[in-house]
Amino acid sequence: MTDTFNTRTTLQVKDKTYHISSLEPLKADHDVDRLPYSLKVLLENLLRNEDGNNITQEHVNALLDWDARAEPTQEIAFTPARVVLQDFTGVPAVVDLAAMRDAMKALGKDPNRINPLAPVDLVIDHSVMVDHFGKADSLDLNIKLEYHRNKERYQFLRWGQKAFENFRVVPPGTGIVHQVNLEYLAETVFVREDDGEYHAYPDTLVGTDSHTTMINGLGVLGWGVGGIEAEAAMLGQPISMLIPQVVGFKLNSKLPEGATATDLVLTVTQMLRKQGVVGKFVEFFGDGLDHLPLADRATIANMAPEYGATCGIFPVDQETLNYLRLSGRTDEQVALVEAYARAQGLWRDTGARQADYSEVLELDLGSVVPSLAGPKRPQDRIPLDQARGNFMDTLDEFLREHHSCPEGDEEERFADEGGHAAPGVDDSHEKGAVEYEMDGEKHLLKHGAVVIAAITSCTNTSNPAVLLAAGLVAKKAQEKGLMPKPWVKTSLAPGSQVVPAYLEKAGLLKPLEALGFSVVGFGCTTCIGNAGPLPEPIGNAIKDGDLMVASVLSGNRNFEGRIHADVRTNYLASPPLVVAYALAGSMAVDLYKHPLGTGKDGQPVYLKDVWPSQAEINELMQANISSAMYQEKYADVFKGDANWQKIGVTESELYDWAESTYVKNPPYFEGMSMEPEAPGDVTDARCLVMVGDSITTDHISPAGGIHPESPAGQYLQSHGIEPKEFNSYGSRRGNHEVMMRGTFANVRLRNRMAPGTEGGWTTHVPSDEQMSVYDAAMRYQEENVPLVVLAGKEYGTGSSRDWAAKGTRLLGIRAVIAQSFERIHRSNLVGFGVLPLQFKEGESAESLGLTGHESFDIGGLDGEPGEVTVTARSDDGKETRFQARVRIDTPKEWEYYRHGGILHYVLRQLAAA
Repeated sequence: MTDTFNTRTTLQVKDKTYHISSLEPLKADHDVDRLPYSLKVLLENLLRNEDGNNITQEHVNALLDWDARAEPTQEIAFTPARVVLQDFTGVPAVVDLAAMRDAMKALGKDPNRINPLAPVDLVIDHSVMVDHFGKADSLDLNIKLEYHRNKERYQFLRWGQKAFENFRVVPPGTGIVHQVNLEYLAETVFVREDDGEYHAYPDTLVGTDSHTTMINGLGVLGWGVGGIEAEAAMLGQPISMLIPQVVGFKLNSKLPEGATATDLVLTVTQMLRKQGVVGKFVEFFGDGLDHLPLADRATIANMAPEYGATCGIFPVDQETLNYLRLSGRTDEQVALVEAYARAQGLWRDTGARQADYSEVLELDLGSVVPSLAGPKRPQDRIPLDQARGNFMDTLDEFLREHHSCPEGDEEERFADEGGHAAPGVDDSHEKGAVEYEMDGEKHLLKHGAVVIAAITSCTNTSNPAVLLAAGLVAKKAQEKGLMPKPWVKTSLAPGSQVVPAYLEKAGLLKPLEALGFSVVGFGCTTCIGNAGPLPEPIGNAIKDGDLMVASVLSGNRNFEGRIHADVRTNYLASPPLVVAYALAGSMAVDLYKHPLGTGKDGQPVYLKDVWPSQAEINELMQANISSAMYQEKYADVFKGDANWQKIGVTESELYDWAESTYVKNPPYFEGMSMEPEAPGDVTDARCLVMVGDSITTDHISPAGGIHPESPAGQYLQSHGIEPKEFNSYGSRRGNHEVMMRGTFANVRLRNRMAPGTEGGWTTHVPSDEQMSVYDAAMRYQEENVPLVVLAGKEYGTGSSRDWAAKGTRLLGIRAVIAQSFERIHRSNLVGFGVLPLQFKEGESAESLGLTGHESFDIGGLDGEPGEVTVTARSDDGKETRFQARVRIDTPKEWEYYRHGGILHYVLRQLAAA
């Protein structure tokens, strides 16, 4: 490594000496302190990794001379300190590494060249499902099912843990990856030992989950990338990026009584989404941070994908140190973090100088009010006092569309069982309610019924204040004799084992369990579509009445079809509000005006009667949460339970690809040579999928349950797998045959190539036959016809999912032409050899008169063109020509594209070394 700027020096902390790349020498010629915190971290990264090739003096100068308001144009290479994976996205990453070892051997090279060069942690947290709930043994039963369903995947991961160096696995039942990262894995200042010397530098990372940004709350710069990009980072490749614009978000004052961190993050998400921060860094500053606990910061940072930013970072300050101590980090580590942050100008003090930002937003924390977000997007915040009206408007629209209900009749359909003014659907079967029987009792299920109430997701289960608040609501409700309505599926899925420990110590776990919020698993559940099945009578009633029911969850995602296929409206809310809505049982209830239920004294009980004060919450936090609690729960974090220990492990450098429907050797490297073929132009392509705006990776990537009649279901049954053993798409991400069959198969996808349908349908244009997207793609492949996708704005928003790109490529799609792209998905498309093209400003498929039934030519791909000409020909011979912007944004991405993808590029580089 070179040191053009003379920044190598040492830092003494107590009795240990650390080698660092100091920013101090740069201050003689540059105003380094004007740079935002996040860019100082990037600056140090460039200085430390300067090699004259990937990182040069010009790159460092470009960052030093950063123009806050200029459009990003300068490419730099970011080298993260580590990589974090979760098992849904981590399994295919390890599958690809195993396949790359096979490919390396086929090229006549040493397979052991394929090995993580950066530290990698994989946390198994996405595989537990809420099959059992509301009972004391729910956790044990769900764990048994998890191991039964995922034995093949877990065997593979245990092989990977043995076969690959620098690779650790956190076993199932420990917690959610982001919360484990926050509470245990992150160091804030990273230390590497080389030949007896200690090197200290900012802890940075990339992760295969977009909510990797949660760690930004701890002052750690990191964000979500596709599995493809993460694999490259694991293999020592720097991540190419443009020096971003940085949006400053100033926080003033403090949260008022009654408002939670969840309400704050929904407010911040709405503001930033409205501002437009896609592809930008967001950095929080201001004296309001003096009153914002670390857990609240992590809650805000977690939802950076929802407000569209690459990251949402907070600086290091006294609160950072407080949390590091509380969560069990050593005194030595805490001292290093403080000393390093102060030495590098990364420390925040009250009244600190404001950095130079591209834009600045400001929020008075005192203005935050209780809120929800929904019914389909996390940025659609609704003040709690408007929630009922918002739902009623959504229901009215649904009924007009599905039931031809005259506008204005909605109030007549609603009446509460207890006679209160219009909070529920009328009991009459003719007006929508459906009678069902469960456990020997008959009930009426109505429009607006809350059928899922889940305290779930790292966003909020990492925050003791809101979880203790939920426990207090449960305790007060139990004391008054309230219970959730019988149609509500309740669950508590903590993000770490610390959560039930402090809830139990505070005397709040039993009240939660009494209300049905027993622990169902330690991992991502409802928020990622692992809500599990609804009780059969309730599921049947929803279908029989075509009812628009709801879920309320303390998660971060509520996109269509994500939570449960039968639940059309989904609302994000704080954990105490989740409990409240479970008690109320309906979104047609105004929690400010209508009672949650009737108490054991026969009197109505309102939200204000069970809502805790901030003083109550603070008292419980101080009395029941300790550093020792964290140290105890994380003492043997990599060991796993007896179930994990007894899984058989095969030790070998190459994986034995036994017959499995979970893990299968992918075809990416078949016939691969050392020299790549030129990508070439696209000719006579057909449109497989044509969609509008805001199509998410949840619409594209396989997720949730597998229907028996779907192509994936048919494939599994042909291999002897019964529907009850299907598990989820997420659990089968290591099998490309399943995943490509589930691409573009979301139950809520509306493909304009198959008008009048919902789900994974399209039209095979030459024959005019309607069929599944997969079947059509396979027929096109037999006919040697390349494919394209036509899309609107914000294509690919949502989670960073490699299969949204992998499945696209395996279906034979060569290009996606959209009005705009989400950052991660655009990068993933390039990383798997799919060409992202963007309509020129003001143009779209509609404005150009495209129907999707044309054939498409894309020419001029030689070199590195900024634009290409697309020619669309109708069957009647009419030609429509338009220019499209090539969204391959950096020279490094062009290299990946020419090689057919980032994995092929890395493999060839390592083979040639």
